[in-house]
Amino acid sequence: MNIQVLPEHKLSSVAPLKQCNVEKKEVELILVKDQNGVQYTSSSIIPTPGNHAGLPGSEDERETWGKKIDFLLSVIGFAVDLANVWRFPYLCYKNGGGAFLIPYILFLVIAGMPLFYMELALGQYNREGAATVWKICPVFKGVGYTVIVIALYVGFYYNVIIAWSLYYLFSSMTKELPWLKCGNSWNSENCTDPKAINGSVLGNGTSYAKYKITPAAEFYERGVLHLYESKGIQDLGLPRWELSLCLVVVVFILYFSLWKGVKSSGKVVYITATMPYVVLFVLLIRGVTLPGSMDGIRAYLHIDFNRLNNLEVWIDAATQIFYSLGAGFGVLIAFASYNKFDNNCYRDALLTSTVNCVTSFFSGFAIFSVLGYMAYKHGVKIEDVATEGAGLVFIIYPEAISTLPGSRFWAIVFFIMLLTLGIDSSMGGMEAVITGLTDDFKILKRHRKLFTFATAFGTFLVALLCVTNGGIYVLTLLDKYAAGTSILFGVLIEAIGVSWFYGVDRFSEDIERMMGFKPGLYWRLCWKFVSPVFLLFVVIASTLTSSRLKYDEYVFPYWANIVGWGIAMSSMLFVPCYAIYKFISVPGTFKERIAYCITPEHEHHLVAEGNIRQFKLKHWLAI
Repeated sequence: MNIQVLPEHKLSSVAPLKQCNVEKKEVELILVKDQNGVQYTSSSIIPTPGNHAGLPGSEDERETWGKKIDFLLSVIGFAVDLANVWRFPYLCYKNGGGAFLIPYILFLVIAGMPLFYMELALGQYNREGAATVWKICPVFKGVGYTVIVIALYVGFYYNVIIAWSLYYLFSSMTKELPWLKCGNSWNSENCTDPKAINGSVLGNGTSYAKYKITPAAEFYERGVLHLYESKGIQDLGLPRWELSLCLVVVVFILYFSLWKGVKSSGKVVYITATMPYVVLFVLLIRGVTLPGSMDGIRAYLHIDFNRLNNLEVWIDAATQIFYSLGAGFGVLIAFASYNKFDNNCYRDALLTSTVNCVTSFFSGFAIFSVLGYMAYKHGVKIEDVATEGAGLVFIIYPEAISTLPGSRFWAIVFFIMLLTLGIDSSMGGMEAVITGLTDDFKILKRHRKLFTFATAFGTFLVALLCVTNGGIYVLTLLDKYAAGTSILFGVLIEAIGVSWFYGVDRFSEDIERMMGFKPGLYWRLCWKFVSPVFLLFVVIASTLTSSRLKYDEYVFPYWANIVGWGIAMSSMLFVPCYAIYKFISVPGTFKERIAYCITPEHEHHLVAEGNIRQFKLKHWLAI
């Protein structure tokens, strides 16, 4: 019996019968096949419950989550981020209130959930990070590098927003909130007491949210950012020491949360994933007791079906559902790769994606109850105080909080929420980078702690550009280009790679091996047709609606847009470059090279036999 031709990982999975629990008959079948000179592959062992020896990516030494709840909280913590609070409520209000939920829920069901489920199943079955998972179709490995690079880019600026939250948290611990009144060292001569600003003062269609001379607005732009000391993106200045120290604290928290892998990060999320819910609930209870709060909530939920005739509303719903769920950053693949093989990731996908969207909707009540109070206080309409992004959480909301009894307590609670919302999302992005690269380069896996430190320190160094006087311009540029069109492109290629080249039918069989049941026809149709079409729609829409980069009234110079597109292309180019490299590096004729590129690695012996599944029409028609 010629056992030495067995691949090394096969020997380990066949020899110790007791250890891997494989039925005797199956082993005999394998050895007979080997004796006859047939090179069998990992598909030749049929997994029994609790055993997945011989399956792609199965490594006995790969760590798993301590408990199932660690995984669920990590996924929820990653998906529920600042955008749930500062973007969704405003989008919902702006786009027809309750009517906006129609396209939002539609896109969640036909595209958001299927993509979420696909990534969890992909990571869990193959037990690999975002790059090495593509042994199922080697030519697409470049997509893995694309999403890893994008996750790294996002870390550069996302950590800065967390650092702002930390700075505000420390500032809230003073005797009096620093954004309460004028007369501070950073205030301008034009600084105006908010009590003096009402509907009659504003006039000319100027909204209160755009009024830049309130103490809260000046604290953010002059006290924190020192924006007035910069003439534009070409005039950055040196990093501000206060924000740099906050950034150091954020990076340290990230490092010590991730250095031991999912065993350490799985415990941190018990606080970071649950705290925002406690705080949101407390803020909502306080918000609804304020005068004018019900006007705010009514404006938030006001249903205007006519808005659905506007294409922009559908584009907003599509992009929000995509970015909110966080598919495509390699994070879900990385998290799921540490699951037990027979974990029910179908249930997890439904649960976590639903929780994420319900959180977005729920946060709108906490936000708009306070915006209603602000409008009441200044005698203006809701639309004058309603805004999104940093302006909402660092100017409008803090100003509203500062007028309440016990304002310091409410400020501390609010900024702890922002901090925890940001930290676990940033942890997810960094885990995607670390898992993706350590699975690909074993030397990094052996020195995970050192590599985690290098990654954290590297993001800190680049992030220093964003804490300079003109740092907000760098942050705005990265926010628009680092994970805009490029992430949509990456997920589109990923969906095509899994559904068409690897095959929905084969992917469904993989899921059946894990969970004992095949995905229904609905999921298979979504993966093969609906999700790719949805992603193509979002890519085209985002490209067509793209405008020149601006920050308030400041229009970025032309060269800054070129740099932005350079950053976007730097991640996207991994897809074609790796495909060309793979094609050149494999042996054989032109046809054989293509076959090797698109055939799963554990089936490469079939290419030599001329039995190439992807060259048959049946493969492309299968569902």
